[in-house]
Amino acid sequence: MTELLAHAKINLALVVGERRADGLHEVANVLQRIELADRLTLVSADGLAVEGFPEDALVGSALGRLAEAAGVAPRWRVRIDKRIPVAAGLGGGSADAGVALAAANAGLRRPLPPERLRLLAAGLGADVPFFLTRGPQLAAGAGEQLAALQLPQDYAVVLALAHGAEKPSTGDVYGRFDELGGGSGFAERRDALLGALAVTREPRDLAALPPNDLAPAAGPAPLVAELGAAGAFRADVSGAGPAVYGLFQTVEEAEAAALALEPAADVWVTRPVW
Repeated sequence: MTELLAHAKINLALVVGERRADGLHEVANVLQRIELADRLTLVSADGLAVEGFPEDALVGSALGRLAEAAGVAPRWRVRIDKRIPVAAGLGGGSADAGVALAAANAGLRRPLPPERLRLLAAGLGADVPFFLTRGPQLAAGAGEQLAALQLPQDYAVVLALAHGAEKPSTGDVYGRFDELGGGSGFAERRDALLGALAVTREPRDLAALPPNDLAPAAGPAPLVAELGAAGAFRADVSGAGPAVYGLFQTVEEAEAAALALEPAADVWVTRPVW
């Protein structure tokens, strides 16, 4: 039996371009794992089964595609203990698929080579290849092109999900982004992000990264302002929302902010992980 942690992610920055001819958007996306994680167990079985989370759409598909690509029967049973909020912009489904894919592949007699596994992951979703890597990454292209980043890790994170918050589909958020004309000037905004990353050394340097381009299309996010008022040196929407995050210098500051937000939101105090 293999026990796995599938860590959530936050988007420390997300710069989005116009829709491409293939229907996807060019991005410059800074991805950072955090301690909050789903817990998975993976064992050999007579067939393929995913238990514990009936809504799973990615883990079963990932393992089925792996078996087909490797020329083996899909003989795994996975149990998912969900801890990451679902459809919140924190990448829980992609994380589950990525870590299950990596663990199952490692157990094969003839594992797929890394590049082939990455391509398989990219076919499942733009964020899935990230969860095959370690450390923060800059995602480019439609999200499948990854470059490792050396970013500070010594800060605390408050996640907040407003009570009653409902997320439009990611496709709807991108559609609204297009309607708002948000993709214009992508090259300049991407270059500004790259420039800010180049001089990021301390946690507070992350405050200079540009805000999430999808935030206006995702709808109102009042908790971002509240996190800033509570002392976050950076606060933004993660992914397509509705979860928001605030970055704090210390755990004590983060816990105080979380306590202040509890009447309005579900909150988690967590930290970056490599």
